[in-house]
Amino acid sequence: MIKNTLHKLAHAAIYLSIAGAFGMTSGAAYSAAPMVKTSAPAYYRTMLGAFEVTALSDGTVKLPVEKILMEPEQKTKDALAKSFLQAPLETSVNAYLINTGNKLILIDAGTSNLFGPSLGKLIANLKASGYEASQIDDIYLTHLHPDHVGGLMVNGAMAFNKATIHVHQAEADYWLSQKNMEQAPADAKSFFQGAMASLNPYKDANKLQTFSADGELLPGLTAHSTHGHTAGHTSYLVESQGEKMLVVGDLIHVASVQLDKPEVTVTFDSHAKAASAMRQKVFAQAAKDGVIIAASHIQFPGMGRLKKTGNSYQWVPVNFTLMP
Repeated sequence: MIKNTLHKLAHAAIYLSIAGAFGMTSGAAYSAAPMVKTSAPAYYRTMLGAFEVTALSDGTVKLPVEKILMEPEQKTKDALAKSFLQAPLETSVNAYLINTGNKLILIDAGTSNLFGPSLGKLIANLKASGYEASQIDDIYLTHLHPDHVGGLMVNGAMAFNKATIHVHQAEADYWLSQKNMEQAPADAKSFFQGAMASLNPYKDANKLQTFSADGELLPGLTAHSTHGHTAGHTSYLVESQGEKMLVVGDLIHVASVQLDKPEVTVTFDSHAKAASAMRQKVFAQAAKDGVIIAASHIQFPGMGRLKKTGNSYQWVPVNFTLMP
């Protein structure tokens, strides 16, 4: 017993000696490293056939989704809780850059300064991803709400001075109309003002082009009308070597609610019934075809596939790929 006690004391003495050498004694003072509180640049890159796709984050914003979804607030809160989320919901704003090898195409352009300081990061993340705004050839807009067009202008100047902007004719006719803005409710006028401030400089420079029919716009890029959220809301199918990605813009806003109940609409929908019907139609076909969905407001990078179960859907994020 004495031998064991001496053995333990010897070990304790050795421990105290080591601890003292490394400042680990009970009287030692600890100094925590300061928190960094910043993330790495938010872009994600993958290949779609022969095309390079880069998802770009414009940032995140806390949205009072319980107030903008057209269902009882408590139902929204309950649905969020099932996904370990709460309102206001930290919501992504995403855009997508497609390098076809011949063209550098951006789909949607983020917010710039139209939605507050937590957004407006698209240009910085574009640069961090290895590209410059001056390299963009064409920008295709899903629609003209401020969180999709604001990034076209930065500090009063055209951010993409060499790019041509493309949008559905019905969308341009509605949001760029002074008459429509004057007739709009007071709380909706800022949507018109944001669209005009973002698009008119490009229009004046003859860099705005509109289209009015579905079909191929460029090799590998096809327009599909998904009207309802807005009059000219358009989704874009990107296809290369048999692989497909459908960029759906605002066809969905709150995944934890609208995947389970795709019939639920939002206050920003210009035509709620049409938006609901279009979401259900597109989702059903996308699930059937196994096409990749790229969504503006699903958590970054907002890319995944849909699995249909009854009238609901499961989101299956794209498998992470580390580019060499």
